[in-house]
Amino acid sequence: MEERSEEQVISRLFDLENGGLAAQRAELTGERFLSLIQDPDNGIGYVFQHGLDETEGAEVPPGTEYWEYDTWEEAQRAFAQLLDEDGRAGDSETGGAEVRDRYSASDEDLQIEEEDSVGEQAD
Repeated sequence: MEERSEEQVISRLFDLENGGLAAQRAELTGERFLSLIQDPDNGIGYVFQHGLDETEGAEVPPGTEYWEYDTWEEAQRAFAQLLDEDGRAGDSETGGAEVRDRYSASDEDLQIEEEDSVGEQAD
């Protein structure tokens, strides 16, 4: 099989993701996305991370990178680890279990309120 360039792999991964072939997809912090993709042509598993594509495919978003794995199990483990490392995942676009934020989306953080009231008392 012919070796693909980095640009060809990234283009292929965007095509697969946009075609709905990502097994899992999560929104990370900072308008970044992480996808778990298995290429149906060669069976290779990929973890694909990229920013928001505001150029409709004309340019690769800054910070785009991918990791290639020989087995699907390795790719799944790496995807889970990267989600964990990000520490904050948005809604998943998978058919399975949803990946949810670990932190409240609420602006009302009880610890911050407590710190504010303690600070006010000290003034």
